[in-house]
Amino acid sequence: MSILKTAEYRRLEEDKARTAYWRRWGPYLSERQWGTVREDYSAGGTAWDYFPHDQARSRTYRWGEDGLLGISDNHQRLCFALALWNGKDPILKERLFGVTGNEGNHGEDVKEYYYYLDSTPTHSYLKALYKYPQAAYPYSRLVEESKRRSRHDPEFELLDTGVFNENRYFDVTAEYVKDAASDILILLTIVNRGPSSAAVHLLPTLWFRNTWSWKSGPLSEKPLLEQIPWPKETEGVVSIQHESLDPMWWICDQPDHFLFTENESNNQRLFGAPNSSPYVKDGINDYVVNGRQEAINPRQKGTKVSAYYRKNLEAGETWTVRLRLTDKKPAEEVLKNSFEQVFDLRKQEADDFYAQVIPPALSDDARSVQRQAFAGMLWSKQFYNYVVKEWLDGDPNCPPPPPERKKGRNKAWEHVYSEDVLSMPDKWEYPWFAAWDLAFHCIPLAMIDPEFAKQQLMLLTREWYMHPNGELPAYEWAFGDVNPPVHAWAALRVYKIDRKLTGKGDLLFLERVFQKLLLNFTWWVNRKDEEGNNIFQGGFLGLDNIGVFDRNVALPGGCIIEQSDGTSWMAMYSLNLMKIAIELAHHNPAYEDIASKFFEHFLYISEAMQHKMGDDETLWDEEDGFFYDSLHFSDGRHLRLKIRSGVGLIPLFAVETLEISSLFKLAGFNKRMAWFLENRPDLAKDVTCNGDGGACERRLLSIVSPDMLRRILDKMLDEAEFLGDHGIRALSKYHQNHPYMLTLDGETHSISYEPAESTTGLFGGNSNWRGPVWMPINFLIVESLQKFHHYLGPDFKVECPKGSGQMKNLWEVAMEISHRLTSTFLKDDTGRRPVFGGAEKFQRDPHWRDHLLFYEYFHGDNGAGIGASHQTGWTGLVAKLLQQCGEHCKHPPSSSSLPAVVRDL
Repeated sequence: MSILKTAEYRRLEEDKARTAYWRRWGPYLSERQWGTVREDYSAGGTAWDYFPHDQARSRTYRWGEDGLLGISDNHQRLCFALALWNGKDPILKERLFGVTGNEGNHGEDVKEYYYYLDSTPTHSYLKALYKYPQAAYPYSRLVEESKRRSRHDPEFELLDTGVFNENRYFDVTAEYVKDAASDILILLTIVNRGPSSAAVHLLPTLWFRNTWSWKSGPLSEKPLLEQIPWPKETEGVVSIQHESLDPMWWICDQPDHFLFTENESNNQRLFGAPNSSPYVKDGINDYVVNGRQEAINPRQKGTKVSAYYRKNLEAGETWTVRLRLTDKKPAEEVLKNSFEQVFDLRKQEADDFYAQVIPPALSDDARSVQRQAFAGMLWSKQFYNYVVKEWLDGDPNCPPPPPERKKGRNKAWEHVYSEDVLSMPDKWEYPWFAAWDLAFHCIPLAMIDPEFAKQQLMLLTREWYMHPNGELPAYEWAFGDVNPPVHAWAALRVYKIDRKLTGKGDLLFLERVFQKLLLNFTWWVNRKDEEGNNIFQGGFLGLDNIGVFDRNVALPGGCIIEQSDGTSWMAMYSLNLMKIAIELAHHNPAYEDIASKFFEHFLYISEAMQHKMGDDETLWDEEDGFFYDSLHFSDGRHLRLKIRSGVGLIPLFAVETLEISSLFKLAGFNKRMAWFLENRPDLAKDVTCNGDGGACERRLLSIVSPDMLRRILDKMLDEAEFLGDHGIRALSKYHQNHPYMLTLDGETHSISYEPAESTTGLFGGNSNWRGPVWMPINFLIVESLQKFHHYLGPDFKVECPKGSGQMKNLWEVAMEISHRLTSTFLKDDTGRRPVFGGAEKFQRDPHWRDHLLFYEYFHGDNGAGIGASHQTGWTGLVAKLLQQCGEHCKHPPSSSSLPAVVRDL
């Protein structure tokens, strides 16, 4: 069977053709809406403090909703999620808890254990797991201990509190299948993992996002949830009425009863002000936890409702509850007829789909890792609503926001009008899109759902995201910050993945993205090249505290940092746009002209990287054989910042090969290229090789010459420097014993190797590029080495690892790095996974050890996961690495098949 013939792919095609809206419902509910920029109406932009977790159960959100293992429609009008109570917690467990950036000793950190176990691209099947302690959840202790600890101490985790001792917890699993596009069967399963009986209260909850409290002028019709009479005593039914949704019904299997309230703020608790209704957002919490009978509406209607279940579970006992959310008017036995059959069918269809995606050569463990990586990518979709102008102006019927906001965050981005489903880095820690994160997300997403990946890339170039000046919005906390320009790279990769999957390339997508990226490229050239010399200053460029300074703020004395990475990203951007233009030119000769422009622009940038800027300084250090940033003083002096970091490896990414046979079909481009190379040898001599390895077949465009490449790899493949057991470190381990120090205006700045969390707050608590392994940079290193191998051939070999005596060609080096990266998640010979570090429960417990977490970054020495723990989207790139390993590791591509492999890069 081909993937194109699976039932799941047919659903994707139906959704694309708009004959069935299979994507209308999905895991679009955030895991944390409180503490986000969108909900912050403070004067100083203190989002974490303005809307804390303690207010989340009582205060209505303005821009979104959050919940536990939940789903919503694609405009988040109607939401469904779980609520739980163990009889001991001070509040219902309706949402995930964690410490904020101000509370955590290493920044934000979710203090819960939950796992995305499975998902199909249309969410026809979804599965996730939450581990709920039977002891009282230690809210205060987690906050107090986290505040007490310093940056030099490890984070205080939920396991450390002892609430999971003796396995006294419940495994709570939520599974969803779609019988039709808006007919969703829900199976909730709770298992008592503890040694003795324990009671649990289960409250599946349905509610409307509050849109009626914010509108100016006449209010739209308020939606309604209402219990309706039903002849079967074993089922309860709630009707769902919303002006922009078709009528729906919620059918629940044998609830004790329904608890109704309104999704409106409890102003009395929050502000000491009277409530307009006795029934408020936290009414169900007050009824269950505090026994307040008057907190719920006896008339059995409202805008929020829970089906109430209670059960005492014996040790090891399993309890299941069936529910159905449907647009089909219910009939008798709606939860019995075909429920199991539909579940079994959808799960089998999910298995059939992934059997065509995941290479059979992978081990069972590797297949499980890849499938969970896909699940995490798909569960990390979120409805994202943010209308900046309305947010800045404040909401009708609410006190006006402080005037300082008009001069604060995102003031220059009033055009942003987001009301879309977007791929998030992490729906708890980063419940907002980030431009360069999203570009990397689209690579694994394209492997299973190329249409969604293309749509995501196009969205950020649309006029309601992209600034009129051409800048792409970086991320919610500061849209005006600058992320690396990887959008063109991602668009070309997604185009090629889609072409390989479907047999045809989507030229319309490629052309639409390309035209918008021309604006973005122009913005970069006009705004981030301080002196017009093709040396760029992009700010921190997503690499946060990789240097001695916060590269995103003005430096003392008017200095600027001329960036090796910023300039290299732009060289890479030029080559990406050139390749897109060449692809389009094969179908429309008009694109040959713009392809020539980017070919030449690349040469200008490449030459600038090695051009003397004064004091005999260039970004390339001939003595060290490495690239460094350069500090440019106002008096014209330059000083190399000799820090061995990823900044010096990023020049490797600016590499492409041009096939001569392909260029012959582009007469105009080929003619202009030949003229330029003949008449500008000063620009061409170091970047286009016409001899060794590929003379008659292809040309190489690269900042890095073969000799420079050897010298860079000499450091990168040294285990005492960059090469760790689980990938390439962001900072060389050389700096562990040799910290870099710089005194400027009487102040000393320093950087040293830190393999785990950073001990400096230079760019916020979570920022750390001072030693750990980051998946996106490693992924681009692997890809770049494969491109170099395509040109230099199997005879170009380097020692890998340095000092081992093993000589490997660049394809083999790329596979070595890829193996180290994927081994982070795979069981070793003793059954341990490096990603779990020293957490013995994760390593050994049969109910934990095979549930994967995909962290933000990884310990530079042992591979333990650090930072955001839930599929910080770009770590999903491991799915693509495993894919390539399954296809090529045992049988590397031959010299004849390699061009096809590289063509798909």
